[in-house]
Amino acid sequence: MTTLLKLGGSLITDKRGEKAFRQDVMRRIANEVERAHNRSPQRLVIGHGSGSFGHVPANKYGTINGVHSDDGWRGFTEVARVASELNELVTGELWNAGLPAMRIQPSASLIAHDGVPAQMDVMAIKAALDHGLIPVVHGDVAFDDVRGGTIISTESLFTYLAGRLTVRSIILAGEVPGVLDDSGRVIPQITPESAATIAHNLGGSSGTDVTGGMLTKVTDMLRLVIQNPSIRIHIINGLETDALLHALVGDYSGGTVIHAGSNA
Repeated sequence: MTTLLKLGGSLITDKRGEKAFRQDVMRRIANEVERAHNRSPQRLVIGHGSGSFGHVPANKYGTINGVHSDDGWRGFTEVARVASELNELVTGELWNAGLPAMRIQPSASLIAHDGVPAQMDVMAIKAALDHGLIPVVHGDVAFDDVRGGTIISTESLFTYLAGRLTVRSIILAGEVPGVLDDSGRVIPQITPESAATIAHNLGGSSGTDVTGGMLTKVTDMLRLVIQNPSIRIHIINGLETDALLHALVGDYSGGTVIHAGSNA
């Protein structure tokens, strides 16, 4: 069984700046992943958002809405370039922590249909997992048969991968302790049945984020658990020391869990 771990762009970068990598945060995260991997070895795919690297040029060029001009295609390549830069930094910290991390660029084979992943070669990811490696993917640009080009979020990538890998759980590590209610308390569980009652609590994210905030994340994950009822999604605070470690080994009680509820 495979675990998918997403490191939010707001966690590993300062999204209020431009190309501001939080190396100290990423180094601690890499250490927690390494400790968890030693304690409880598992098949793991790590993905991350683009944060202050990809979202700034993506917002400038409106890439997610489509690419139809020479200037837009120039922006498309710029988004791809800076997203790859961040991926190199993230993978480097994982590798320095002793993890067998390997970069796999989604846009090399990803084709979308109107903003949704339609096809992507996952054989390299499967081979890496079979050999005990940790594939590291990221939110990326994609050619799109409707929009010309677009941006695919890590959550959308995970939704695609969940249908093609044997996925047990997904961990979304950000800079908030979970999904919060009106009083700022963490909502411990969300199911398709309860989603309507908490929708008003879901907003955007601080800084520039062209792929949406918490509302988009929860909506994508609810759709995923409806399609794959055995999968559980855990939204945690990656800034909390050892929260990720405990989430990976399965004994973290904080955060918000999204699951299929009675549909499971």
